[in-house]
Amino acid sequence: MGKKSIVPFGPQHPVLPEPIHLDLVLEDEIVTNVIPSIGFIHRGLESLTEKKDYFEMVYVAERTCGICSFGHGMGYCEAVEEVMDVEIPDRAKYLRTIWMELSRLHSHLLWLGLLADGFGFESLFYQSWRIRERILDLIELTTGGRVIFSVNKVGGVLKDITPDMLKHILTELDQVEADVRVIEHTFLFDYSVQSRLKGVGVLSRKQVHMLGAVGPFARASGINIDMRSLGYEAYGDLDFEPIVSSDGDSYARCEVRIHEIYQSIDIIRQAISKIPEGELSVSVKGNVKGEHFVRIEQPRGEAIYYVKGTGKLYLDRLRIRTPTFANLPALVEMLKGCNYADVPILILTIDPCISCTER
Repeated sequence: MGKKSIVPFGPQHPVLPEPIHLDLVLEDEIVTNVIPSIGFIHRGLESLTEKKDYFEMVYVAERTCGICSFGHGMGYCEAVEEVMDVEIPDRAKYLRTIWMELSRLHSHLLWLGLLADGFGFESLFYQSWRIRERILDLIELTTGGRVIFSVNKVGGVLKDITPDMLKHILTELDQVEADVRVIEHTFLFDYSVQSRLKGVGVLSRKQVHMLGAVGPFARASGINIDMRSLGYEAYGDLDFEPIVSSDGDSYARCEVRIHEIYQSIDIIRQAISKIPEGELSVSVKGNVKGEHFVRIEQPRGEAIYYVKGTGKLYLDRLRIRTPTFANLPALVEMLKGCNYADVPILILTIDPCISCTER
């Protein structure tokens, strides 16, 4: 047996942009056990229901995380709308879907850049983020924001996308798709990249299912589940199938996310071709009385939003379960038996968001 030691990993690390802390139990260069510690950036956002009414809480929910901002606001609004039996206009549903998929694009492209940086391909990192800038420009054009949009409201959306903007989105997405196909070749076919990702951090379908993993992390191990298939917002009117791989390694997680980029582009094209005319929102009166939870597909996986009200202006309870929280047990299992040098890459492959997790 080799010498055992405990090495602290994080919360600050040059490869990892997220403040996650893990105590790694090593035997020589092999990780034998992992002890996660979370709570470094807990902000108590859910407790703000005591100070912000349920309309204002939309903006608090959006600040759960920057990258997932739009989805958090949308999921919260959906939960409140379900409790209050509010049916939002069809155009608002399509606009939410378009912005949600733009968010997925910018999140996945950001992740690809971080992954490239993680295994030392700096130029690939810059190329991924250069493409992401096009998506952020589209978001800024249509909402005025680049990361936090603040266009959701209980009852619909606050802004519209004009026909000229929709045409511009389609033109830009054509260029984004062409650019992604260029960097895809390096991510999926370069020998050096394959040597860092293929066969590394393998989790079987059974392991992922038992540990409750979600999102691209789960779909890369053969779990055919995508909350968009529930048909919320405009997804029920659009054609798509979950992107699934059966290899369960780091390469498969990269492959799934790249293919989801193309899928999101296709979903936006479909939504633009079918978007109806109409109002952007409906008037909402009264207070929340009752409870409900909704499930949506964030870029990192399934997120749950639970709200409870007792007929007052202020919610009695808001609870959010984020994808990274669900993926941490599978991450701990995945790290057992890996080489110490692969730890940063393996953590990156779940696309961690500690800001979401700790709220």
